[in-house]
Amino acid sequence: MIRTHALSAAALAVGLVAAPAPAFDKPQTTYKVFQFPQDRIPRIDGDFSDWDMVPDSYVVGQDQMTDQDGGHHNPDKTLTIRVKVGWVKGLNRLYFLYEAKDDYWDFSLPGLHNDTFEVVVDADLTGTPLIDVQHQDIWKPEWVGERASRTDPRVPGSLTHWYSHGVQAQNYHIMTPRKDKDWAMAWGSPTWIKDFPFANSAQSYNFKPGQGGTYRLEFYITPFDYAGPEGPERAVESKLRENALIALGWIVIDYDDVRTDRKNGFWSLSSQRPMFALGSDLPLFRLMPVEPQYQPRLEARWSWKVVDMDRRLVAFHDDSVGEATGWHWDFGDGTSSTERHPIHAFAKAGSFVTILDVTGPSGTSRRSKVWDVQLR
Repeated sequence: MIRTHALSAAALAVGLVAAPAPAFDKPQTTYKVFQFPQDRIPRIDGDFSDWDMVPDSYVVGQDQMTDQDGGHHNPDKTLTIRVKVGWVKGLNRLYFLYEAKDDYWDFSLPGLHNDTFEVVVDADLTGTPLIDVQHQDIWKPEWVGERASRTDPRVPGSLTHWYSHGVQAQNYHIMTPRKDKDWAMAWGSPTWIKDFPFANSAQSYNFKPGQGGTYRLEFYITPFDYAGPEGPERAVESKLRENALIALGWIVIDYDDVRTDRKNGFWSLSSQRPMFALGSDLPLFRLMPVEPQYQPRLEARWSWKVVDMDRRLVAFHDDSVGEATGWHWDFGDGTSSTERHPIHAFAKAGSFVTILDVTGPSGTSRRSKVWDVQLR
């Protein structure tokens, strides 16, 4: 599989060639991210009833995963896994519900040896390695190109880690369960991404280390196009948009003996083992619209943007939900329009009460905004 595509730097600089997207894992499968309505945002409180509204068609089960260590050619009967992923339009967060049942939960040690739900996200589809170039098992010439795969002796490994590991895509080792330790290890230099308000979690279980039982975890994370080690002040959140694709995957690391580091299972959603470190090995998920049963039949919504303040030129955009067949705009300056997405020049400065009325087979709906449109 061709993982990346090399392009002429000169061609990119002058904008003559658009960089093609890398090929991602499972080209025949696109998973779904459930859109929660904005008035039903899940609370991270350990009460998982918020997730009852998510249809079973969004569940990603163990049948979609592969033991990349080869210990299980068939599903492990001692372990069951169910994952749901959600999002909310207008928030750059990914919400998760992780449910697992295991016959042996391993979580008594203070270090990395812990049953783990490892989540990797590359929301802007860079497809590049998310760990530093010192990991030569990932930075292979056939994957990243001959020149990019080389290390430079002038640059210490500590610097390449600091400036690149986890910066363009993120990896979270989530402790399941966590006991006397942080809920996750953010693998990379920007370790602040696992802290509130960029992430939050709540768990529920009733067993001791070495025992079996059911574990449930809900959490959210914030994906970043850039997350530097210096902290959030220069970070760039990934913009989540309806119907957009994101690269996302996970691994369940199943330990079954606190006395040895040998894993009982390394269950990956990807068909490629390096998924934990290589963005192009991630599957793709689509950020879905709100399901029809949770949509209003018709609701007027709109947005606006100043195109030219000197000319007081404003572009209005109809964002209504439901089937609309007619639009009437009252701009608040004595003029109106029946276009769906009008562009209007206001004659005078001021603050305006602007109204959109929409009509459709199910009736009418109105949305007024008081003094949102302000022009000088």
